[in-house]
Amino acid sequence: MTVSAPLKSWLRLRRRVRRFSGNTRGVAAIEFAMLMPVMVMVCFGTIQASTGYSVDRKVSITVRSLSDLISQNPTITDTQVANVFATGKAMMSPYNDTGLKSKISQIYIEPGTLQAKVKWSKANGTGAVARSCNEVVSIPAALQVSGTYLIMSEISYDFQPVVGHDIRLKVVPIFTMADKMYTRPRQSLNVAYPSAPACA
Repeated sequence: MTVSAPLKSWLRLRRRVRRFSGNTRGVAAIEFAMLMPVMVMVCFGTIQASTGYSVDRKVSITVRSLSDLISQNPTITDTQVANVFATGKAMMSPYNDTGLKSKISQIYIEPGTLQAKVKWSKANGTGAVARSCNEVVSIPAALQVSGTYLIMSEISYDFQPVVGHDIRLKVVPIFTMADKMYTRPRQSLNVAYPSAPACA
């Protein structure tokens, strides 16, 4: 029986398709090419998330240390305050301290009203501004003890991931991490700061 030319072509094509469908030599390479971008994103995402968590922990530890160092003194000087700020920068290592803004203030809890008012304040870091004299700040209710003083330290840190920028805007997002800590003066009723501006 003679087979027509179109039928021959059809049979040949069917044999080739069957052979092609049975060939799995390139499957692994194709799967790898499809999964590689996802794997890279997960890898870099994990690195950046863990770095962000580490920076956040550093901010918390540093803010506690600033408040603790100041509260140990009955009287402080500009040099001591500068040293405390320098210690805070060193504690942020190995991360860049460029985005670190620190602030240390002493607050007084007014008898009767229980308002917390700033009695002196010092700031350090680009863009950091000290609190103004007698500025009212909010503090936890448990710390509102009439006629007492508190040392309040505040830190904010601008964390910029190495990867993860917005391709459309071509910018890397900045995440601001902030924390606040209160301690009571340990050796006296308050921590005197003679060189700070007088605050009635």
